[in-house]
Formats: sequence, C-alpha cells, structure tokens
Amino acid sequence: MDRHQGIADDPRYRALLKRRGRFAAILTAIILIVYFGFVGLVAFDKPLLGASLSGGATSIGIPVGLGIIILSIVLTGLYVRRANGEFDAVLAAIRAEHDA
Repeated sequence: MDRHQGIADDPRYRALLKRRGRFAAILTAIILIVYFGFVGLVAFDKPLLGASLSGGATSIGIPVGLGIIILSIVLTGLYVRRANGEFDAVLAAIRAEHDA
C-alpha cells in the first residue's frame, strides 16, 4: 500500500476531513445568509437601507455593507487560524506516522 492510500484510509484523516468540511460549511452558510439577507433587503426594503444614518448623506446601507465585508474578513481569519492550528497539526502528525 502506498503512502497516500495509507493516509486516506487513516480514520483520523477521515475525521479531520469531516471536521474541516463541517467547519467550512458553517462559515459558508453564515456568509451566504448574511449576504443574501442584504440583497433581500435591497430588493424588498430599499427605503430602510436608503434611510439617512444621522440626517446626513450617509445611508444605513453603507455601514451594513461595510459590516458584511468585515464579517467576511473575520470569518476568513477564523478559518485560517483553525486550519493553521488544529487542522495542519493533525495532518502533520498523520503524515509523520505514515512516513516512518
């Protein structure tokens, strides 16, 4: 059996794939719900997003849009942090065991 097949058959690797996939799916669902919620507000309640924030030229839609961008950056950071910490460490341990 070659090294790659041994890793693919390892139950820890399969568990890692499930955890990583579930985490990515949750983060994806969060951003899709937020993004499509914003698009839905634009489509169905333009006056709400177009209302002035404080009587000036800035509408409520501007900080909401910026919030979506910031949320995207934060969720990306969460994924990278977990991938570099937990996921990579588990994968390195599995690889080291199968290289020996």
